[in-house]
Amino acid sequence: MESIQVILLIAIFLFFALMMFFRKIPALIALPLMAFFISISGGIHFNDIIQFVIGEGSLKLYQAYTIAMFGSMLSILMQKTGVAEAFIKKGAELSGDNPWMIAVIMLLLIISLFTTLGGLGAIIMVATIVLPIMSSVGIGPMTSVGIFLFGLSIGGILNVGNWAVYISVMGLTVNEIRPFAMLMLISSTLVAISYITIQLYKDGHQINFKNIFIKSSILIILIAVAYYSYNYLLSTEAQDATNAFLSKIGNLIKFLVAALIIILFAIAFIRILLKKNENLTQPYWVSFFSPFLPLLLILLFDVNFIASFILGLLFAFLSTYKKGSLNIFIKSCFEGGGVVMPAVALMFGIGMLLVAIMGPGTQLPQYPNGWPVLNLIKPLMLEIIPSNAFAYVLTFTLAAPLALYRGPLNVWGMGYGLAAVFLASGMIPASVMGLLMAVGQIQGISDPTNTHNVWLANEMRVDVQKVLWNTIPYTWLLAFIGLIISAIMFM
Repeated sequence: MESIQVILLIAIFLFFALMMFFRKIPALIALPLMAFFISISGGIHFNDIIQFVIGEGSLKLYQAYTIAMFGSMLSILMQKTGVAEAFIKKGAELSGDNPWMIAVIMLLLIISLFTTLGGLGAIIMVATIVLPIMSSVGIGPMTSVGIFLFGLSIGGILNVGNWAVYISVMGLTVNEIRPFAMLMLISSTLVAISYITIQLYKDGHQINFKNIFIKSSILIILIAVAYYSYNYLLSTEAQDATNAFLSKIGNLIKFLVAALIIILFAIAFIRILLKKNENLTQPYWVSFFSPFLPLLLILLFDVNFIASFILGLLFAFLSTYKKGSLNIFIKSCFEGGGVVMPAVALMFGIGMLLVAIMGPGTQLPQYPNGWPVLNLIKPLMLEIIPSNAFAYVLTFTLAAPLALYRGPLNVWGMGYGLAAVFLASGMIPASVMGLLMAVGQIQGISDPTNTHNVWLANEMRVDVQKVLWNTIPYTWLLAFIGLIISAIMFM
């Protein structure tokens, strides 16, 4: 009976994944259907499907879509008040006219930010800054989305918050994770630069390939030298002294930013009292800080995401205030919620699929041995555990697309649960870490069920499935490279 159930689970997953991949069924419909039929075939009681998979599943990502709504409200308000248009023009003036260089600079900026940032709120906030800049120099919507996704995923490689799972679950140390992460960083950056170059060439931009090769090589060498010098050439005392100095600089920056925020609000209030905005045809320069304000509050002061967006909305309203602004503000709030609804509706289905595969997150008395779907999948995955480096690379390279659509190698699906199965079967912990980090690039960049993929595609008016088609050749190659590195280092 269990064998039939496993076959049914695989068939259902492949059918709906292929239907979405080839754009025969929209993800909005396919994901809830996949969740429902996976639950049925996995032996979940009908009442539990209604209550947990559909009911609780639709609310599982409530934080993500609430943040998305507030982010969209700020985005619409910036558009209606003219701040977005003025910001794009100013960004184009300051950035020059070299799309390749601007794309690489934006990539590095995103990577740097997401070594510490995380979550849809931060993604929306950074995107509202960098996407208009890229658009202003002629970088296409699909390419802009791809660049942002690469930067986001590469930054996540060095995000120590992500390392915490490997340390706590697999018993690894930072010194074991760091070398592999650095090699993945270099590989991912090279693949991302290749993506930028090829995409811009396809978009019709003039590309100097020789110049790009030289600049890319210099960039990678400088990053590697800086990292190696800090970690291996400096003594422990020198590292501690450097960290202490940087900490003092960080505290000074926090103080200056807090003072700047107070000054900006004060300027906005004074201009309202003096009615300085009434006759302006372009927003005053202080309004350009509207998209940066939530980001600074989140990054430097750990302010709640929604609270940060509300403060950003308030500042955008105050800094552009004139007669009729209240109506514009109210319309922006309503329209912002409406604009993001396609993404929100898709998040309902993603949440349902997560619960269908992983369960509601609490032990239920009717399932004393655990969530039935998860119990069916675990033995199957035990059968594909490789015994040598070649089999490791070959097996998981071919299986890498199972990271898509909340599949078994998706860390936001059952990937970490599967890691526990691999560890219990005797796989080397570091090789499991390497597997998840390498294959995770497919999930982080290409997976249409990521909330950030959904939001970015919706924001730039591109099909989220086309983002998958556009990036999968690069991310699959990146997974292959990462698996080779992991096999050499750990197998």
